[in-house]
Amino acid sequence: MKLAYLLAQYLYTNKRLDLPGIGTFKLDPAVAINTENSSKQRSATPEGISFEQNTSILDSPDLISYISSKTGKMKALAIADLESHIELAQQFLNIGKPFTFEGIGHLVKTRPGEFEFTPGLIINDKTTKEITASDAPGLSKKETVEARYQAFLATPVARSRWRKPVVALLAFCGIALAIWGGYTISTRNSGNEESVLAAAANETVPYVDSSQLNKPDTTLIQKAAVPDSYKYVLQVSKAQKAFDRFKQLKTNRWDIKMETQDSIQYKLFIVLPTSIDTTRKLDSLTALTGKKVYIEYQN
Repeated sequence: MKLAYLLAQYLYTNKRLDLPGIGTFKLDPAVAINTENSSKQRSATPEGISFEQNTSILDSPDLISYISSKTGKMKALAIADLESHIELAQQFLNIGKPFTFEGIGHLVKTRPGEFEFTPGLIINDKTTKEITASDAPGLSKKETVEARYQAFLATPVARSRWRKPVVALLAFCGIALAIWGGYTISTRNSGNEESVLAAAANETVPYVDSSQLNKPDTTLIQKAAVPDSYKYVLQVSKAQKAFDRFKQLKTNRWDIKMETQDSIQYKLFIVLPTSIDTTRKLDSLTALTGKKVYIEYQN
């Protein structure tokens, strides 16, 4: 049986119902309410029910025990159910809406701190059985009285139509930012490569005739060896890969040179004076080529 109707039955039996934070409902002891008659009793308005406002009233242990025994729940759960029902009633009263205590009457707040009570309809045994049957599993919670009150208090959530356009705009901005960042980094790296290239061009380095590259002799090494200079080896690879890299670096205006001892492995290198900071130059060349650059000291 629902809590709302248990409160009415408790009032009919004990002639007094104390609800914490609200007040006390009283039934004149001289009035006897017969709940065993036909359904016509449902339309009768009980006489002798009155209400006394008292927001400081405390919990009634007898009421808790009554709810626990009728519902089969532990007292802690019975207390929680009662508090939830009272809280719901207070929400209605605080916004100026009437709240119905089934089988007791209607309560409404007319002004701050003042309630107005109107007696309601009696709940007979037949109505109680119908109410108990409605609690059976399978019925939606929306069909209960308290659920309808909660639905009335609930504020519908308005769907924001601007979310999708904003999300799309943010995604577009993110893509544009990524493209701009990639372009900036690429331009910066290109500038660094040109600066190293310019530095290498300012140095006086010997030139090796490319027509001699395929000759596996030592004359090319002797020509490349310059006193007071270091050979910075950029890459050692097979013929096709070496020639492709050589052509690419030449296109980028690198003073690149190439040699081979066996016409299988080709070495790409540049020759720079020993007066420069070798450690810094090695780091710069390694960063630009993406491969480990090392110095091959010349005899």
